[in-house]
Amino acid sequence: MIFVSFTKIFALVTLLVHDSSAFQQQVAFHRSRNNLVELKATAVSTERNVEALLRQNRRKVDSLASVSEDVSELTRLRFALAFDTLGEARSALTEAISYRSKGRGKEIVDAATEAYETAAIGGGWDNEIVRNAAPHASIINKYISSKNIVTVSTGNDDLVYVIRASAIDDKKMMDEVTVTQLSEFFMYVKEIHNLVANYRSIKNGRLCEVIFANDITGVRKAPDSRFSKALSSSSSQYEKLYPSLAGPTMILNLPIILQAFVALFKPLFPKTVQARLKFLRAPVLGSLSELTPLTSDSNTRQRFINEIDNLLKK
Repeated sequence: MIFVSFTKIFALVTLLVHDSSAFQQQVAFHRSRNNLVELKATAVSTERNVEALLRQNRRKVDSLASVSEDVSELTRLRFALAFDTLGEARSALTEAISYRSKGRGKEIVDAATEAYETAAIGGGWDNEIVRNAAPHASIINKYISSKNIVTVSTGNDDLVYVIRASAIDDKKMMDEVTVTQLSEFFMYVKEIHNLVANYRSIKNGRLCEVIFANDITGVRKAPDSRFSKALSSSSSQYEKLYPSLAGPTMILNLPIILQAFVALFKPLFPKTVQARLKFLRAPVLGSLSELTPLTSDSNTRQRFINEIDNLLKK
């Protein structure tokens, strides 16, 4: 019985660790048209300070400009940081430009950009605009909502993407959409996150990232194979298309009986994933019957953010 549970949980953890997928954004974002020259002066640690990172990686960042003059300095910095060699960074950036400039990739990026700009008109944030503009939203939004997936912000303006997979009826959803359609939905989500993170990085002078909080509460079975395939399809492109965006990945509220197996989990993931993978308890999150209060109740949201801040220190 324990082995069966271990197998199911591992299947889900493997899936979640490699993805930053579906989206329900509930915090106010604003778009920036400014260059990095106008970075806001703030007290930021050297490790995440954009100006310091640019100085440290100046030659690599400038060299990547030869790939395309249209790529922002911040984007070039993310590629420079993510890859060991200039050749690898240049190859990934070339691939990203190709994805963003033609075919279905361009359509997804354009839709995300338009939705992001429209949602932020007037300095606020209309989340329904973003949700409804997602590819195949009329079907997928029936299954993905604030009950099972939300995005909130830390005090440092990092994004915290929270998903409770047990609350998604993945089988029923996959009976209505194709793997390709769901993959496109997830790629749109990544682009929205990318737009928000880059704006905040410019605004605050601190390289913003996406923290993944994967809540295992209520998991009873392995994910639908079609759902897994859609997630894998989109996540396989993540590091090349959105480098230096992913922050720590937290697997939260793993059943106590399975916590002894954590030492077996980590070695099964790539070393780059192991470095940012945390298995932790999150009582505030686990006490919620659904995730909606994280967006609708300010006190609950703050308690959760405090919890996340403390967990990140462990």
